[in-house]
Amino acid sequence: MTGDLPARLAQHLRGEGSLFVKRYNLHRLVYAEAHATMAEAIVREKAMKAWKRGWKVELIERANPEWADLSGGLV
Repeated sequence: MTGDLPARLAQHLRGEGSLFVKRYNLHRLVYAEAHATMAEAIVREKAMKAWKRGWKVELIERANPEWADLSGGLV
């Protein structure tokens, strides 16, 4: 969850940010959601963290079947 997606993407590309991103060398944005408030975003993020991996994969594949990098032009 971030209030500044381009800045967060830049952090990830530099190898900064969360330990999860560093550990798994993640550099592509394949899914994002916009929310009206930070509180709504936090609730959604916490709910999604509790999901099974298969559910997350299904969500991504419905929105982005090719798993294309959506960060183009944001960084």
